[in-house]
Amino acid sequence: MNAPADSADVRRRNLALVLRYLDAHGPGARTEVAAGTGLVHATVTALVAELIERGLVREAGTVTSGGRGRPRRLLRLVPERVVVLAAQVSLESVHVMAADFRGRVLHRASAPHHAPYGDPRALAAVIGRVVRSAEAAVRETTPDAHLAQLAVAMAGPVVGTSQLVAAAIDFGWRATDLRALVTAELPLLDCPVDVVNDANMAALAEYHALAAEGVEHPDTVAYIKADTGVGGGLLVNGRVHSGSHGMAGEIGHLPIALDGPDCLCGARGCLAMYIGPEPLLHAAGLNPFAEAEGGEAALAELDRRLRAGNADAVSALETAGHALGAAVLGVSGVTDAGEIILGGYLATWAEWLRPGLDARLAGRRALAPDMHPLITFGVLGAEATLRGAFQTCRDALLDDPTSVPVAPPAPVATPLP
Repeated sequence: MNAPADSADVRRRNLALVLRYLDAHGPGARTEVAAGTGLVHATVTALVAELIERGLVREAGTVTSGGRGRPRRLLRLVPERVVVLAAQVSLESVHVMAADFRGRVLHRASAPHHAPYGDPRALAAVIGRVVRSAEAAVRETTPDAHLAQLAVAMAGPVVGTSQLVAAAIDFGWRATDLRALVTAELPLLDCPVDVVNDANMAALAEYHALAAEGVEHPDTVAYIKADTGVGGGLLVNGRVHSGSHGMAGEIGHLPIALDGPDCLCGARGCLAMYIGPEPLLHAAGLNPFAEAEGGEAALAELDRRLRAGNADAVSALETAGHALGAAVLGVSGVTDAGEIILGGYLATWAEWLRPGLDARLAGRRALAPDMHPLITFGVLGAEATLRGAFQTCRDALLDDPTSVPVAPPAPVATPLP
């Protein structure tokens, strides 16, 4: 009784195998695909025919085999066939990016959200507006593209398949179905909408970006970032491990001081109370600037002061480095992560964080240098979250090419009279 479903599942997996091979090794001939995937040639021929029908693959010229055989027809991906939308919510703005299957950016925009504290509907309305604008831009430039997915990256733990935002402390939310709110704002959007954790997406993107630069990652990698707030992620063998409730890697609310300041999460002395945007701006004497110009402008001013050698700014970062070091010790003790990647402004301001960070880690390094995690710094900056959201959507499509419908037929040219 299960044969039809099993057969469809096998076909889907084999289509994914062929598509992933061409993504990694193409252009290539059918014989090369068969050899590379282990599938028989006749099966590859049938699978390629379906991928061509869906517009994901096309024949792109021929190459001689060097013998007497017929020239081989090369196959290549059609990156413009699929477009992914990724949106990121920061403390003051919504950022959106549309990119094709290869990651070529087709549209990028940002808009301030001015969302009232504790009101997710107001934020969902802004997300809907910037996504509609992005979709219109994509439809104008690539009208035949298949809009595969919208991923909305939000701060706070995202729970399993329900995708509930369990809590967005910086925004004053409790459990919120952001996906339902965004979907209601986009009734004409003909693609799935997913809500993902912003730090998990950034962790994934930085992991792959560093690997592309030659970093050999261990099997367990932790990620800590600070920008909108303080968050993190945990990667096991290159995959995000979110835990039982979506909380794995929520490092911003790791208590590092028993008698520290009260945190909105209900605990005391959380890491976010020491290296988050508001505590850093306060320590650097930039509260008045933030109140007048906004948090993002104040962080830019803090960057300017750091580079100018301002004593208050430098001292604030050194103190933050000590707090960050305490969190690194806690994370490495619990997860035994072989590497900890620092992202967001923790990477941008590594020069000023290092003295405090190294001082806090010195004792453990001296005791067991071989057991201490490697500390690396992210390379993607503000791009990390959107890039990670895009990569997650792209991987989902590579895993299931049948999610892309049959491509519309090419228009037939009308002969001149």
